[in-house]
Amino acid sequence: MTVGEMLAATVPMAKTLNIEFLETSADRAVVRLPDQPAFHNHVGGPHAGAMFTLGDTVSGAVVLAAFGDQLSRAVPLVVKAEIGYKKLAKGVVTATATVDRLVAEVVAELDGGGRPEFPVTVVFTREDGAVTGEMTIVWTLRPHA
Repeated sequence: MTVGEMLAATVPMAKTLNIEFLETSADRAVVRLPDQPAFHNHVGGPHAGAMFTLGDTVSGAVVLAAFGDQLSRAVPLVVKAEIGYKKLAKGVVTATATVDRLVAEVVAELDGGGRPEFPVTVVFTREDGAVTGEMTIVWTLRPHA
C-alpha cells in the first residue's frame, strides 16, 4: 500500500476532498486538490479550510515517507501550523511539502530519548504556476509510552 493509499484510507477528510497523491518520498510529497464547486468559497476558489486540509495532508504524506520506519516506537503528531494565503487560488491547486530538518538528525534525537520537533514547509500553486499560499507545520515524533 502506498503512503497516499494509506492516508486516503485512514484520514477520511483527505478522501472527502478527493485529494490526489502525485508523488511521495522522504524528500518531498506532492498532492493535488481538484476544482470542486462543493468546496468553493465566496470568490469561487477552494475554501480556506480545504486549503488547510490539503496542506495538512501533504505534510502528513512526507512525514510518513520520511519517518514511517519509526512508527513502531513513535507516533507523528502536529504541534502547530501556520498558513498564509497570498493569491487567489482558482481551479486545481497543487501542494508540495518538504521536511526542513535532516531525517537522520530527527531520528538521532529520538534515539537519545527526546521528542524531536521538525518543520515541514508546504507551498500551494495553481495551474499557471503562481504561488497562492505557504504553510509551515511543526511535527513531533512522540515516543510510545
